[in-house]
Amino acid sequence: MTVSTVDRPRRGADRAATLDRLGAVVVAALPACMAAANRSSPVVVGLAGLLLVSGAVAAGRPLRALLLAPLVTPLGLAALAFLAWCGASLAWSPLPGLSLRTLSEFLPALLGAYLVARLAPPYLAAVAGPAAWILVATCAYVVADLASGLVIREALGQRVAAFAFNRPLLVMMLTVFPLAACLAAGGRRGLAALAVVVMAVAAWRSVSGATVLGLATGAFTFGLVRLLPARAGIGVVGAALLGALVLAPVEGDLLARAMPDALHQRLAASSTRARVAIARSFGAAVAADPWRGAGYGTGGRFQEVPVAEALEPDLRVMLAVGHPHNTFLQVWAELGIVGAGLAALVLVLTLRALGAWPALARSTALALLAAAGIVAFVEHGAWQAWWTAGVGAGIAWLRSLALSSTPALPGTLAVPGTGTPAVPSTLALSDAPVREKP
Repeated sequence: MTVSTVDRPRRGADRAATLDRLGAVVVAALPACMAAANRSSPVVVGLAGLLLVSGAVAAGRPLRALLLAPLVTPLGLAALAFLAWCGASLAWSPLPGLSLRTLSEFLPALLGAYLVARLAPPYLAAVAGPAAWILVATCAYVVADLASGLVIREALGQRVAAFAFNRPLLVMMLTVFPLAACLAAGGRRGLAALAVVVMAVAAWRSVSGATVLGLATGAFTFGLVRLLPARAGIGVVGAALLGALVLAPVEGDLLARAMPDALHQRLAASSTRARVAIARSFGAAVAADPWRGAGYGTGGRFQEVPVAEALEPDLRVMLAVGHPHNTFLQVWAELGIVGAGLAALVLVLTLRALGAWPALARSTALALLAAAGIVAFVEHGAWQAWWTAGVGAGIAWLRSLALSSTPALPGTLAVPGTGTPAVPSTLALSDAPVREKP
């Protein structure tokens, strides 16, 4: 009986450690999973979140403190208010079925991202090396398959299209910055450099201009903020992101006046003329109904919302593209000035929280925000589940870096916390550190 009593907690601890390691391994395997199935990140991140929750329960960790405490901070409350406004907008959505379907895809991905961002960081350092090699191998596969004319995808019975690699590359872009920083902080600078270089080669070889733009923006931001005082670096990134949000409704008009025909011709592969026309159309819709927006998730069939009928016929055509290819503009169009204001508030509180972070973690966080922000400005819809889950993985690696850089009390791990999404394509960071036991 004595042996059984002693062994029971030990077996529980072993089970918890196994679950925690499995959760971390699943996060590390995300690039390979996305290359195999380019919408799989919500499933992968969700599975990792379930494993980590199970490990926390088996170990008797305080889940309430880990998961709920960040939500009652000013940042957490602002983020919840943003989500509440998304839900409230369903009341006036002219397409309630579409709104609910969009929400049903977004919320599970958001929950998985939050669980991974909150629970995974203490266990990711142990798998940073394997995660880097998985990323390198995945990028090498992408380069090889593109060079061969996609014969590997054809042999596997997958869709033969170069753009099928765009989502995996964008998700890897979200993880490569904090993963490389974690490796460099741990003394594995050669592997960190290899991961970044191979990622850059894969992006350049691909047809994903957004990935190239994100990597370049993130790298430039990292170098810039490392040279600036902490407050100045945060201010520069904050001004750029807030500027993108504030100017989103007039982006199309500004670009239409500023971009000459020669530049459009030079960027023909990026469909700049169509993008400007889309931005003008959705911007006109915002001007026609700036206060509450058309309702959450209506971007998929925006040409059917009542405000579209008030626009000129040539502007209505581009409303049928599915979304404005600009997260900031989509927030304005669907959630109005209230949604945009709440998004701005959460962004400001997120940036304020970074002021207390160690230098390397803060610079990496700003680089990740800049990279995600520029992609959100030019690429996909606001509520896409694969992107949300990928951001959760990137935040988990970022918090792992912050954990390794933050002095801890004896027997604890100090981890700057995360909250909920600042805008649909990002996860916010908490104001206050959270003490977690490994």
